[in-house]
Amino acid sequence: MAGFTTRPEIRGTFGVATSTHWIASAVGFGILEKGGNAFDAAAATGFVLQIVEPHLNGPAGDLPVIYHSATTGQTKMICAQGVTPANATVDHYKAQGLSLIPGSGLLATVVPGAFDGWILMLRDHGTMGLRDVLQPAIDYARDGHPLLPRVANTIADLAGYFTAEWPTSAAVWTPDGTAPLANSNFKNPDLAATYERLVSEAEAASPDRVAQIDAAREIWSQGFVADAIFGYLEDACVHDVSGQKNRAVLNREDMANWSATYEDTLSYDYCGWTVHKTAPWSQGPVFLQTLAILKHFDLGAMDPTGEQFVHTVIEAMKLAFADREAYYGDPDHSTVPIDVLLSDSYNADRAKLVTARASLDQRPGVVQGFEHLAQAYQDRAIRDFGVHDAAPQEPTMAHLTEKRGDTVHLDVIDRWGNMVSATPSGGWLQSNPVIPGLGFPLNSRAQMFWLEEGLPTSLAPNRRPRTTLTPSLAEKPDGTRIVFGTPGGDQQDQWQLIWFLRFVHHGLDLQEGMDAPLFHSMHFQSSFFPRQAMPGEMMIEPDFGEDVIEALRARGHVITVAAPWSVGRMTAALRHPDGTLHAAATPRLMQAYAVGR
Repeated sequence: MAGFTTRPEIRGTFGVATSTHWIASAVGFGILEKGGNAFDAAAATGFVLQIVEPHLNGPAGDLPVIYHSATTGQTKMICAQGVTPANATVDHYKAQGLSLIPGSGLLATVVPGAFDGWILMLRDHGTMGLRDVLQPAIDYARDGHPLLPRVANTIADLAGYFTAEWPTSAAVWTPDGTAPLANSNFKNPDLAATYERLVSEAEAASPDRVAQIDAAREIWSQGFVADAIFGYLEDACVHDVSGQKNRAVLNREDMANWSATYEDTLSYDYCGWTVHKTAPWSQGPVFLQTLAILKHFDLGAMDPTGEQFVHTVIEAMKLAFADREAYYGDPDHSTVPIDVLLSDSYNADRAKLVTARASLDQRPGVVQGFEHLAQAYQDRAIRDFGVHDAAPQEPTMAHLTEKRGDTVHLDVIDRWGNMVSATPSGGWLQSNPVIPGLGFPLNSRAQMFWLEEGLPTSLAPNRRPRTTLTPSLAEKPDGTRIVFGTPGGDQQDQWQLIWFLRFVHHGLDLQEGMDAPLFHSMHFQSSFFPRQAMPGEMMIEPDFGEDVIEALRARGHVITVAAPWSVGRMTAALRHPDGTLHAAATPRLMQAYAVGR
């Protein structure tokens, strides 16, 4: 297996940028060439991804960032996951006749987060000005870019719906009344004008770089951008995936009073690496807990594309994801027993549950003092599981459009050793109608909550949704560091875990690991509307071979064989202590690229 790649692993010493779209990667590396650092480059890359992959992320979406600062020597994270509105209560949503929060539309909207997160990072860690990092996005929105076939297909599938129900979206995505063709030069002049006005107003406020960025944050949350959003929401009542029309609960104070924040990462030591992930307001700790379970197996002795490896990893993931469903939530509002969930003794017991057969049960562990949460999840499993029609990935307008696609990811390292891993998402063109004049829609992240009281993921005001967004950074004591991640909703911490295990245990380099076949479980409850689970089911790429696939079926796995080269969208970048850099990007979907020298 080692040695096969579809493209070279990028190597150099100056800098590397890798993302899920070649234009964004080129823009990020261009910022490095102009003297910017990794934070400048990551911000520019992120803003361009909003333009070239609008079906996967947008300005009003969500953003977690894990970074390492060469200046401070610290590894930290930025949380730009917006919170629920002050008026978001279970009673209000139930009064609309709902038992689940819709996967689209205004009731699914939380405070927009991505824009503030990007420019907070730029202000505190970057070196360039606001215009420097936003100009590429302005240019591509104004002058156009080759429209990805996947975006064209998504728009085509939704064109009739936009015309009938979301006319403001029709005006942006079908500007001449027809869906744009794949690879045609697509423009979003309204979004270009929004960013141009925002930069111009910030520049008029002050000649100082930091003051301009602070002005832009205020303009976004309280100036003309907020005016347009809440002017629209005042009268908007729009159709969503629930089949009915609903109004938003988001108000001006929600947006004005929120800002992105810094946090410590969660970390876990595994086979000489310290792995950093997000806190349990995201699914990031699932990666760490799965490592803690897999410590008890000799993965290095297993064939990394063999049936024993696949079975062992997928069964461990099922256990960690069951604990996600029972215990994770916003730690500012719920006590999450994360120390227990990552402890050696707890996971030694969890590892004993991995047998030769595929489990068909949802099996959260029982944590002392939190028994009611494990029971609540099992009760929900009995009530809800059994309908097997869930789309395996976000976004959730899958009843109308392509099911594949979800999020974007980027990794950047500069010559000084600054490192950024970010997984922007939300604010998809499928999520909500476009705000008139702004060129972008709101997000739909509130669908992660339950309309039941007493859970860590119960809908309540000012809570962060338990998102699936989960960038990664791992480091060795000698200073070797790697940043990596992938889009994929619930699959994010599955695909990147498989890639990391092969990197650590089997010596595959960055690109070899990405070209290797992937798999994932659909066993546990989905984070996205309609929140279904598929007990015992998994998806696997055909390159594993028929013998492996049949052996897994013999163990009791219910298997869907994916189309070739269709699972996972990994990117990664690595820095050695001597300053040597490596970067790679998946060949799947033929759009992710790594750039560097």
